[in-house]
Amino acid sequence: MSDHDPERDDIVEPPFNPLPKPVIALAAVILGIEALFTLASQGYIGGPDAIGWRLNAVRDYAFFDQVFDQMLLLGVYPAEQLVRFVSYSLIHVSFTHALFVIVFVLALGKLVSEAFGSLKMLVTFFVSAILGAVAYGVLLDAEAPLVGGYPGVYGLIGAYTFVLWVNLAAAGENQARAFVLIGVFLGLQLLWAALFGGPADWVADLSGFVVGFLLSFVMVPGGWQRLRDRLRHR
Repeated sequence: MSDHDPERDDIVEPPFNPLPKPVIALAAVILGIEALFTLASQGYIGGPDAIGWRLNAVRDYAFFDQVFDQMLLLGVYPAEQLVRFVSYSLIHVSFTHALFVIVFVLALGKLVSEAFGSLKMLVTFFVSAILGAVAYGVLLDAEAPLVGGYPGVYGLIGAYTFVLWVNLAAAGENQARAFVLIGVFLGLQLLWAALFGGPADWVADLSGFVVGFLLSFVMVPGGWQRLRDRLRHR
């Protein structure tokens, strides 16, 4: 007799796991904002004044060290300035800049969502972006604005590194291997800065990574317990 089950003929399994909706939503927001700027700069929408939309968005929503210093000096934190800690991560200086961030959000967001859950992935991205901006403002006296989603992306790298770190420990393997990815990313970024110059936004990126890694002890189920068990058996 044949083992063929006709009821299974209508079941089509997807070739890959679908992306979580929050990951798609975050990438879509970044893409939508960038599409507006790109179309406006090419004159397709908004008329002549639309050419300056990107610059206006950077002025109104990027993170500026000078604005941060002024808030600290006066002890006044208006909402329209605090929003910069989040909004800067959603606007970018070019289509290519945004495209790379979107690719990393889709890839790393999926991996982190599988370990954390989708909503915790969003928390990791934005908390890393916020504290990355704080580090940029505290550690530097920068004139250039901080723009783009890389501090949040580096937070996702930190979270993914934590997952690798825990898994390597469980397998009894060298945990230093978990940090290869961040080493490659930072190495390339520092090399680019040395060759071509530019703002020291790697400070925000590295800070985002550290935040994402440390936040994972809270975000990943059993994170603290796994760490305590590992230290107890040393």
